Amino acid sequence: MAEAFRKATFAGGCFWCMVKPFDSYDGVESVVSGYTGGHTENPTYKEVCSETTGHYEAVQITYNPEIFSYKQLVEIFWQQIDPTDAGGQFHDRGDSYRPAVFYHDHEQKEIAEKSKTELQASGRFTKPIAVEILPAQTFYPAEDYHQDYYKKNPFHYMMYHKGSGRAAFIKNNWGAKKDES
Repeated sequence: MAEAFRKATFAGGCFWCMVKPFDSYDGVESVVSGYTGGHTENPTYKEVCSETTGHYEAVQITYNPEIFSYKQLVEIFWQQIDPTDAGGQFHDRGDSYRPAVFYHDHEQKEIAEKSKTELQASGRFTKPIAVEILPAQTFYPAEDYHQDYYKKNPFHYMMYHKGSGRAAFIKNNWGAKKDES
């Protein structure tokens, strides 16, 4: 059954805040924090934060599309970010915090582009949707410290999620979530 699993990769600002929203669904095998889209092999967190590697902070999701679809993953992604902000997310600014969808095949590209077009047409946001849809590149898992941060450091995670402006933006633009804390 392992051959049924696929990958989805999203950049939505700080990767600490991008794990929890995907982590509790049946059909999602794993959510890994890491780096992608840059020109440096095996970058470290410090290197990526220096804005010299070209990498995005991202999450890579291993999922079973027979149980949880890529379209559902994309819908969750939109609801974790400010899709109109190309310069970073919330208080995290710079290239490493830019939002993007990294597609792994033509089908994912079509689904992501259609979803982006629908979001723009919905009128939910007055500014243009600025999220890039890019071909997937090598994904480098982040250091162990960054994996499952919301589980290892729940208080700091909660404070960061709120203090960064992410929690309020999500509540104001997407409504309350079942896992908000």
